[in-house]
Amino acid sequence: MASLIIRMHDGVEYEVLDQNQSVKDVTLCLHGFTGSAASWGFIDSYMKNTRLVKVSLLGHGHTDSPQNVKRYAMSQQLADLADILDHLKIHKVNILGYSMGGRIALSFAYHYPERVDKLILESTSPGLHSFKERMARLKHDHQLAKKIRNEGLTAFVDFWENIPLFASQKSLPADKLAQLRQGRLKANPLGLARSLEGIGTGSQPSMWRAMKDISKPVLLICGTLDQKFCQIAKRMHQALEFSQVVMVEHAGHTVHVEQPHFFGRIVSEFIFQ
Repeated sequence: MASLIIRMHDGVEYEVLDQNQSVKDVTLCLHGFTGSAASWGFIDSYMKNTRLVKVSLLGHGHTDSPQNVKRYAMSQQLADLADILDHLKIHKVNILGYSMGGRIALSFAYHYPERVDKLILESTSPGLHSFKERMARLKHDHQLAKKIRNEGLTAFVDFWENIPLFASQKSLPADKLAQLRQGRLKANPLGLARSLEGIGTGSQPSMWRAMKDISKPVLLICGTLDQKFCQIAKRMHQALEFSQVVMVEHAGHTVHVEQPHFFGRIVSEFIFQ
């Protein structure tokens, strides 16, 4: 596996993990908030039949954390991903996105359709419908960012690990829980705060209406213990013409962590079907 640092035109540097390079088929992996390229390690042994290009998104992992919040905007993030693929001389990819990474993956498929083959969205939302909803969420995201700045990373991770969204993780083995926590504690507080403010659910453009124009095959994955995102997946399925939904038993928001073997199998089968 190659660990790369790829520099953008403005000097911002991205951490990229590139593995299984001898395999022709490529899957671009985009993690969730507080994660990194390393967060996909749970599925490595189950997805050896595709080249995995794992990117630490802006403000995460060893990727830079710019001070300017505008640098985190969705349009900037999408352009960065296109530049990363250009650097690697990869034209077309499958995209696997989890949560925040799924929102970015969906937007990339809409804005760069010629560069996407198939789309796998895990526990993902297309954003919020109304302006009122977005403003309320934006206020919430800014409050979370303020919490990170005022209380520090450890206090925020303590809080984040105990939100209801991740309740199902409590049943994971101790070593997996420790691995998740260790990854979160490696984050840059500035990067997390700016990410919330710049590309959080409240600040991103809604993709609900745009989904009708996405003609790529889409696999929507959710855990049955995460009822909110399973409901969202069902609604997305109605809007995405070439989509299918898999609801995974004994899993919540982080299906790839809680059921990695099953997750790897259904993703691989979808890519190669």
